[in-house]
Order: sequence, then C-alpha cells, then structure tokens
Amino acid sequence: MAVIHETTLSPGKLELLAAWLPAQQWYTKNAGAPELSRAGGFRLDDPDGEVGMEFMVVTDTSGGRPVSYHVPLSYRGAPLDGAADGLVGTTEHGVLGRRWVYDGAHDPVLAGELLALLQGRAEPQHQTRSDTRETSVTSHYTGEAALTLVSLAKVANTPDGTDIHVETDPHGPLTIKLTRALPPSGATPADALGRVEAAWSPPGGDQARGTFAVLAPAAR
Repeated sequence: MAVIHETTLSPGKLELLAAWLPAQQWYTKNAGAPELSRAGGFRLDDPDGEVGMEFMVVTDTSGGRPVSYHVPLSYRGAPLDGAADGLVGTTEHGVLGRRWVYDGAHDPVLAGELLALLQGRAEPQHQTRSDTRETSVTSHYTGEAALTLVSLAKVANTPDGTDIHVETDPHGPLTIKLTRALPPSGATPADALGRVEAAWSPPGGDQARGTFAVLAPAAR
C-alpha cells in the first residue's frame, strides 16, 4: 500500500488547481480566482509503486454558491509521454523531489486502476493515512467478465464532465465517465456497467454522497 509522507509540497495542490481549474470546460467560471478548500477524496495504489493516485474533492467558494469538484490527480517522478494536455503543474515534494502532477483522466495507470475499482477489484485507500482502507467508497458492477485496460484511447472534456475512452480486454471499447461537479446533475445511464460512489464534506454542511465515475458502453 502507498505510504503517505508528512512533508512539504511547493507549490501546494490547491495552488496548482486554482491556476488550472478556470481553463476546464466543466468548471463554473466566476469573476474572481477560485477559492479552494479540501472537501474529501480517496487514493488508489499503483501495483508497481511508481505513480501516486488521488481522487480529490475541492470546494470553490468564489461564486454565489459553493461548488465541489472531483479532480483525480496522478503524481509522477518524470513527465508522462503524450500527456502534455493533462499536465496540471509541477511541484517540489519534500521527500520525493520534483513531481509532475497530471489530471488523472490522461494517465493510463490511473485509468487502469479506476477500471479495476469500478469492478470492485481495487481497494480504495484513505486520503491522508497510510495502509488504511477508505470505507466510504463503494463499487457496483453488473458486467459478466473481469476487464483489464489495454489502452487509453482518448480523453474528452465537456461542460458536464470528462469521458475517458478506453480499450479493454475482453470487452473492447468502453467509456469511463467522470463526474466533475458534485453532486452529479443526471441519473446513472440505464446501460451502465458499473459505478463508483464516495462521500465528501461540503463546507458548513452534512456529509454528502454521490457517483464519482460510471463505466458505460462506448458511443456508437
């Protein structure tokens, strides 16, 4: 399981996201810069121990009403080839040195582990504690076969979220639909093969819960 280091990060994650978020199609643009706070999330482990993966929830209070966003992030020790469009920024980790921070939708390692999580085959980890399962995360899978990632084909952002188009074995093309603004605005598609649900804590309110990702047939 991944080890969570108690150390410095410069610039911090919220600083990186405040600069990156306004350019995203699914972000609700306000007059000022984002004012972000942490609202929850969880982690997944890389079986090879190279890539850090965090499914982060941040709340923006810069507009008329707070909006919580789901932002999967991957952390790497070197640039990821072909993923320049998904780079959030770089930061200096007090233990690990320079880290390249990516929108996880563009990272094939994160896509593969998210596919496993959607099937209940990956164990979600606590966001801030090492070797601790995150019990608020649940998976629901209705497919008949165990799926593995062959390739990450394309990432498409829309005003409603992000579609990760993947090639799988043995099913072929599928789409992982990421919720960005929480809670989701629509119902889970009737033909969905799976979904991941988790909790987060909006500022000044009770804990909320909703769908973070859906596994759906590829559009024809």
